[in-house]
Amino acid sequence: MHFTLFDTAVYKSRRQALLQNMGSGLIVLMGNEESSMNYKDNWYPFRQDSTFLYYFGLDVAGLAAVLDAESGEIVIFGNELSIDDIVWTGPLPSVKEMAATVGVSTTAPYADIATWIRKALFAGRTVHILPPYRPENRIKLAEWMQIPVQDVDSRVSLKLVKAVIRQRVIKEAVEVAEIEKAVSISADMHLAGIQYARPGMKEYEVAAKVQEVAFAAGGRLSYPIICTVNGETLHNHYYGNTIREGQMLLLDAGAENDLHYAGDLTRTFPVGKRFTTQQKEIYNTVLNALDHAISLLKPGIRFRDVHAGACEKLVEGLTAIGIMKGNAAEAVAAGAHTLFFQCGLGHMMGMDVHDMEDLGEQYVGYSDDLQKSKEFGWKSLRLGRAVEPGYVLTIEPGVYIIPSLIDQWMAEKKHTNFINYTVLESYRNFSGIRVEDNFLVTADGNRKLGKFLPKSAEEIEALRNC
Repeated sequence: MHFTLFDTAVYKSRRQALLQNMGSGLIVLMGNEESSMNYKDNWYPFRQDSTFLYYFGLDVAGLAAVLDAESGEIVIFGNELSIDDIVWTGPLPSVKEMAATVGVSTTAPYADIATWIRKALFAGRTVHILPPYRPENRIKLAEWMQIPVQDVDSRVSLKLVKAVIRQRVIKEAVEVAEIEKAVSISADMHLAGIQYARPGMKEYEVAAKVQEVAFAAGGRLSYPIICTVNGETLHNHYYGNTIREGQMLLLDAGAENDLHYAGDLTRTFPVGKRFTTQQKEIYNTVLNALDHAISLLKPGIRFRDVHAGACEKLVEGLTAIGIMKGNAAEAVAAGAHTLFFQCGLGHMMGMDVHDMEDLGEQYVGYSDDLQKSKEFGWKSLRLGRAVEPGYVLTIEPGVYIIPSLIDQWMAEKKHTNFINYTVLESYRNFSGIRVEDNFLVTADGNRKLGKFLPKSAEEIEALRNC
């Protein structure tokens, strides 16, 4: 087999817990298919559905499964390779052989799943499905359930969504170990990028060096690399700029290891050997916000409050520089900080770099008694709920100077009691800074994951001078 598995007992235990939590009905879990880029046989790199991987571990296209919460029966559906397939792939284990490795004894041809689903529906039983994010799975579910495609979302089982989240959000020890590996590979990626970059290079040259490290470690990227001198653009995947002395390069990159667990780190460093005075002042402001957030992170605290605490530290730093003014807590309560920090402080992380985002941010990152905000800046906070031991998450404060946003706020005379627009004018071409690390919430606080990666301004400058 061309994929790595946990011990069989891990998958059996997870499925048993899911069956007990659901209690009744037929649970349908969809794997993914190969997906064509520009013609049928030129595929994107295959990525299995993370929830299917969590319960079954089989990193193979064209599989689906049902779990009967009443009888306890579990079936994996998939088609055996034809001789035409084998010509291209070589011999592979049968569906039955693969199923046996993860403790499932019953398999059936892929088309048979329609019969199982329709039989359950005819008997008046509930068929539990998760929200499909791939159009081909949405079409299949509509066909199997004999409903219009546009009605599939109305059949999504909130009970199943919440049951899956309850399990996946608490990382088992074997998962933490895999995340740790992915974060350490990610640290090596960043170290390579920081040491490799030189004035006159293209951004894509640095991005290529970073990606090389992930592949050389037997992994791949957990998301498209952000490698840009325009760090004020939050998700910038353009790599065509020449990097020049006096600029900073924002590098946001992470590895996904062979068990598909993710790392997600960010460093911002000078293209030359040292930060300018302006750059270092704001860099240290971001770093102080990161350190303060880490000090707050412990079981029971709402991550929304950790975010607010980090925002106050950012405002304090920007006030010391002269860009902001007034009381930091009042500025954050008014939303004045969102001119500089438009996104959220962090998110859950696991098999998905934004863990379980396909299941809905309100259910993953929030709770019944805490709704996601709709306000600018706050609405981009993916995680707000109280954290628990076993949560793995990112902390990634930043300062982003966006000229078009500044111009809009100035025209509206917005938050003039907190923002010194005259001083800010000299920073309008500053770009942006983000620093990000990954953490496990423990019984008494938190633990940073992965190997050491320098983050202080002095440590970064030492790397740039070696």
